Amino acid sequence: MAIIHKSPLPDVDIPSEPITTYVLRAGLATPDRIAMHCGASGKQYTYQQLSDAIHGFAGGLAARGLGKGDVIALMSPNDPDFAVVFHGAAVAGVTVTTLNPTYTADELRHQLSDSGAKLMVSFPATIPLAAQAIDGTAVTELVAMGEAEGATPMADLLAADPITQVDVDVDDHVVVLPYSSGTTGLAKGVMLTHKNLVANLAQCEHAVVLDDGDALLAVLPFFHIYGMQVLMNYGLSNGSTVVSLPRFDLVRALELIGEFKIAKFFAVPPMVLALAKQPIIDEYDISSLNLVVSGAAPLGAELADEASARINAPVVQAYGMTELSPVSHCTPPGKNMPGSSGVTISNTECRFVDEEGNDQDVGADGEMWVRGPQVMKGYLNNDEATTNTIDADGWLHTGDVAHIDEAGNVFIVDRVKELIKYKGFQVPPAELEALIITHDAVADVAVIGIPEVEAGELPKAFVALKPGAEATEDEIMEFVKGQVASYKQIRLVEFIDEIPKSASGKILRRFLRDK
Repeated sequence: MAIIHKSPLPDVDIPSEPITTYVLRAGLATPDRIAMHCGASGKQYTYQQLSDAIHGFAGGLAARGLGKGDVIALMSPNDPDFAVVFHGAAVAGVTVTTLNPTYTADELRHQLSDSGAKLMVSFPATIPLAAQAIDGTAVTELVAMGEAEGATPMADLLAADPITQVDVDVDDHVVVLPYSSGTTGLAKGVMLTHKNLVANLAQCEHAVVLDDGDALLAVLPFFHIYGMQVLMNYGLSNGSTVVSLPRFDLVRALELIGEFKIAKFFAVPPMVLALAKQPIIDEYDISSLNLVVSGAAPLGAELADEASARINAPVVQAYGMTELSPVSHCTPPGKNMPGSSGVTISNTECRFVDEEGNDQDVGADGEMWVRGPQVMKGYLNNDEATTNTIDADGWLHTGDVAHIDEAGNVFIVDRVKELIKYKGFQVPPAELEALIITHDAVADVAVIGIPEVEAGELPKAFVALKPGAEATEDEIMEFVKGQVASYKQIRLVEFIDEIPKSASGKILRRFLRDK
């Protein structure tokens, strides 16, 4: 019999409207308030300017014949124009797939081909990479967020006649296609609808409380679901000022906290570590900070407490995944339980199921299953992976082992899934194994994550060499380095005689972890 744990937070009404309509409505009540500011370039938009740019960009897409059923790709570091492209596409009825600028051309090409993108928007600095990546794909036009040789200036699209929101079925229309490895395997397009995104923003009402006029520091990448939804969209939907940085620079972040009186900082564990340990923190006025929320990877209770004491503000955890748009658990104000990822958010249920399929009650570990309106529509072009992740009753199997206490606090204790989390980024072992096995000296390989305080986990390769072949640890790491994004690189190598496997040929990763 199913043991279903419901949210202790009140249910919320979920509007049936497109994501951009929902995101802009609060800010447009104060149209002259700064909506977004780039802490690196100084570029900024008021809410009225942001709305105008979004609808202008939508008009530019429509003028090119792009609309419902079409996909565009967006590759950019955090910048106010990211929101213009993202929401301009949404207004035009176009789906946007967000790309990681640190990917190699081959990694980008896989996503462009799989998503069927027809147009690609890129930051000027990455236009040469984008030009390589689109070779052999359906992309017919490169657009630069500025000026770049070989690309259409974004200003050309912004100069088009603006359009209003194209009519879409918010329950079914896929507005964004971030790519995720899910619980295992290669990256897959996660189909998130307008309803998924709007629902998850509304569901956070009682979990992440933003005060009118709050400024948020956004250093986590907008191309990742955490940055996209929690920092960009949630901040804008509350009428906040979103202050972004293209990459995490501790000194600049501290300067911006003082300059903009930043109230909320959404972080990952390595950033919390810096807040707890770096002496330079004491040289800046960060007294405006009243909340730090850590996500994307587990945060130890001791580190959270140390950082909290250092900055005199709560440091709490949340839990989510791309397939959950992304939040399913968060710590409400005044309810911090050290080591916990918080409680189940509004309009959401969860279960904890053991390996035999038996539901577990309070205090007992099991794989966490989640059900709610934030659960993705499915994986693009991959019905098998969708079926393996979401069951017939709508429960999404997270791949994480957890338990719940009497008060509804959820504690993540282990991972069923093979995915490695390096500084909050997903590293699929299968992708690295498929690459390393092509090395002339390698007979077999297995990749696992090794716990590490700052990174969360370090990708480590166990390599079995061919008889008579020779290779060094550095050679293996260098072989991988040139072919994958920086966060996927192998950090440790160990040579072993044989990779442990089950009778069916599945790698026994737990033996390697024990080793």
